[in-house]
This record gives sequence, C-alpha cells and structure tokens, in this order.
Amino acid sequence: MKFACSKETILNEIIYSMDFTSQRNSLSITSNVYLETFDDRLIIKATDQKIGFTSEIAVQTIENGSITVYCDRFLNILRSLPDSEIQFSTKDGMLAIKPTNQTIDFKLRTINGDEFPQMETLGENTFFSISQKTLNEMANQTIFSISEDETRFFLCGLFLERTSTGMNMVATDGRRLSIIERKFSEEIPTFPSVIIPPKFFLELKKLSADEGNLDLCITENLIYAKIGKRFFYSNLIKGQYPNYRRVIPETQKYSATMRVQDMLDALKRVSLLIENKAKRIFLDISEAGVLVTSDESEMGEAKEIIPCKYEGPESKVSLNFVYLLNPLKAMEGEYFSINFTEPTKAMTVKPDTERDYYHIIMPMQPNA
Repeated sequence: MKFACSKETILNEIIYSMDFTSQRNSLSITSNVYLETFDDRLIIKATDQKIGFTSEIAVQTIENGSITVYCDRFLNILRSLPDSEIQFSTKDGMLAIKPTNQTIDFKLRTINGDEFPQMETLGENTFFSISQKTLNEMANQTIFSISEDETRFFLCGLFLERTSTGMNMVATDGRRLSIIERKFSEEIPTFPSVIIPPKFFLELKKLSADEGNLDLCITENLIYAKIGKRFFYSNLIKGQYPNYRRVIPETQKYSATMRVQDMLDALKRVSLLIENKAKRIFLDISEAGVLVTSDESEMGEAKEIIPCKYEGPESKVSLNFVYLLNPLKAMEGEYFSINFTEPTKAMTVKPDTERDYYHIIMPMQPNA
C-alpha cells in the first residue's frame, strides 16, 4: 500500500476515529484503525464492536492495499508532523510515514487489514433526513437525566419513539425525568422505539456542525448516521423501557416563576457548602420569594433568597440540587417555573415560554 495526502486531510479523520477504538488493550485489533486505499480514495474504519465509524477522503493512491495500525500512536505521530504533504507506504509489516521535503521518517508496526473485525453494513435499510441541530438539541435537553446504574441498563440510554407528529426523546434514572416532544414538518418514517447509548450522541456532537441535515436509520438492533462522507453506527440497548407517562402529573395546583439565571447563580453558591452525598438543598417557596438553603453541616450553611412570582401556601421542598441545576443549564429563555401540588410529590420544571420540553423531579422526603 502506498498513498500521499496532506496532514490536515488525514489528521481530522484519525482524531474522529480514535473515539471509536478500544484503547484498553494496545494488542487488540480494536485498538487499531483500518486504512484502505484505491482509486485515489482512502477508506478509514474504526470500531470497538459496539460502535463503528467509516470515513472516506481523497488521496493520491500510488499502490492499492489495506492495513491496520495502532490508532493512538498513529494519531500522536500525525499531530507531531509539520503541515505538509505526507507519503505513507508499507513494507515488511511496517507503515512508513514520511513528510515531503523533510528528514523525518517514522515507521509504525501494522497488522494485516484482513484481520480487522467485520463492521455492520446497511443492507436494504432506509435512511431519513433530519436537522443536525434538532437532533443535538433533543439530546442536550435530556441526556443528563439518564441513569448511571448499570444494573438497570435499560435506563442507561436515551429512549426515542416515533409519534404521529414527530419524535419524543426521554431520559430517566427513576428519580428525575426529562422529555422533549419535537414536532416535524417533514415526514418521519415509522421505526421501532429504541434505547440509544449516550455515546452515540456524544460522537454525533463532535462530528456534526449543527448546520444542514444528517441521514438517520433506526432498526431493532442498530442506529446509523451519515454526515457527508462520514458514517457511524451504534448498537442499541436491549430492554423494556418503563412507561414514563405514569410519573407525569396531569395537573398541578401551584406554580412559582423566577429567572433562570437567578436560580442558577443561587444553586452554584449555596451548593459550595453541601457535603452530603444526596446533594440536598431546600427551597422555601412563598409569595415573598424562594429561600434556597443548604443542609447545615460542620462547615456551616448557606442561604440565598431570589424573587419569584407565586400565589399559594408556603411550601418547603427538599431535593438534589443537581436535578434542578442540569435542566436549567440547558434551558432556553429568561424565566422558568416550578410546578407542584404537594412538596413531597413530583415537581415539573419547565420554561415559562412555550417550549416542547420539560423535566420531572421527585423531591426527597423531609427526613431523608
């Protein structure tokens, strides 16, 4: 195999590839990136056998062939080279990396391309087009609510379902729930409801520019995405997602409205003196404002009052401050509301202006 291209052209793709490899064992083939050149094209592949990535770039092909190289070392070498044309060639199980008109010469051990694991292919599955920005927005409004408890693996991803008007994306860890119900003017084909690992969306955010569309395909076992010449996929999480609708209150009596930034600032300051693992704060809601208080500890306590618009009885709510902080950091608009009927039952946190997302938080019991 022998080809030439600019450093910039290949470096970007190897940076993306790195996230799709398994670096736990440098001797494993899944720690390698696959390179194949023909017809002035270079095909680049990487997989840890749960997710996979394929890209294609234009190169000057001098001799067809395929190899795999340890991705981490290959990436570090490319980063260290000056910006110039680079020639790559293989001989005796080594990949020679030599920038044009330079005295630099690297040789990196290779593994035969035939040993690279088989990656998932598309078959006859149909893609549909969706805005990159829209899909990223849906993930941004929900991803922080997924569970980290691997014994409840079916909660460790984002639930995506087709609706009559578009798609819903949901995340919950059993103590909080985030949902976005996005409507689409374009036709979204029917697909099975699925649970998508968060890494798919983390990679999507890196690969997308929040401009233009991407092509998406969802099957019972896999989710595929195409952005230009880049293609990636992920296994789906198997399991029955819970009926999340059961925890969404039909009506709530009271609503306290306040500025998003006021609450964010108060939470950041008051949380400085929180020591307990539960990360508990108290919200004393009254017509005079919201008193935000930390748990009293050996270090001391913190209190802050922020103004709010509220009509109802004085209520004291105890909750994990992170459950309120995360949705507020992702929320659009200047104001938000906390809606509830009783201080010990589910609270709904949502933007004050009409949006298509909201968050459910289960308060702690007073003696928790």
